Amino acid sequence: MPTRTRRNVYFDPTLLKQVDALAMRRKVSASAIVEAAVASFLSGDTTEKLEAAMSRRLDKLGRQIDTLDEDLAVLGETLSLFVLIWLSSTPPLPENAQAAARAKGAERFEGFIQNLGRRLASGDRFLKELSRDVESIPEGPATDQKDTNGVPQE
Repeated sequence: MPTRTRRNVYFDPTLLKQVDALAMRRKVSASAIVEAAVASFLSGDTTEKLEAAMSRRLDKLGRQIDTLDEDLAVLGETLSLFVLIWLSSTPPLPENAQAAARAKGAERFEGFIQNLGRRLASGDRFLKELSRDVESIPEGPATDQKDTNGVPQE
């Protein structure tokens, strides 16, 4: 058994209470808590461990940002393709039908907002569904025909 040397040190009373409380919770002596704290303070490993933990966290954040970037790119391409198709296929309305079209548009938009709110509240995301659907499609030669704008033809 290694010999121990007694040393008298002074503690702030609140710090000493915390040491005593931790010693009671862990069911070890206050000397063991202080000894472990001093050993940890004197070892250089804590800096390296902290740096490694920080590096892991940054790597994880980087992967999450990459995923968000991909999702945002898909969203942007989807929206731009939708707008292109919609604008190229929607004929202009005559003057006498525009008021009814605005009313119907407002009604549809309200339904869209309600549906969007339900989906967001449920945690079900379109891009996750889309990626699951794409993964389940067997790979093979593409049979889609596209026009000069890259829009699929039916």
